[in-house]
Amino acid sequence: MPTPEFILALREKIGHDLLWLPGVTAVVRNTDDQILLVRRKDNGRWTLVTGCLDPGEQPAIGALREVWEETGVIAVADRLLRVQALGPSTYPNGDRAQFMDIAFLCHAVDGEATVNDDESTEVGWFSVEDLPPLTERETACIADAYADRPEAWFAT
Repeated sequence: MPTPEFILALREKIGHDLLWLPGVTAVVRNTDDQILLVRRKDNGRWTLVTGCLDPGEQPAIGALREVWEETGVIAVADRLLRVQALGPSTYPNGDRAQFMDIAFLCHAVDGEATVNDDESTEVGWFSVEDLPPLTERETACIADAYADRPEAWFAT
């Protein structure tokens, strides 16, 4: 998916300055207890489904939208996993952004996992024992999904 119009409009005003954005991460599990991952086109890494919320969009709804847009999988959000301010990022074009990430545990209810947009090159289901290399944050999100606690993690 291309850069959302609201971000392009903001960039016209602020240039490459740091932009604070709401983001979501979805840990999607299927009936075989596998985790849904996408291989990013920009860096070739496998990752959980992530994305930026649209203005006024509810976080869980945005996470489910991102899952469908990126993978063709229809999912349901089960619970909040973690809320975390991520570090700043600088993109190849010089844009800087920092995300407040809200991660959800979700389960797949329909759809076939497939590359459904132009951001990914592959989509797949992985057992927890056979995950490709992931970031520390993504590994923590998956651990939270399997933790026996109802409350969300947040930094204190």
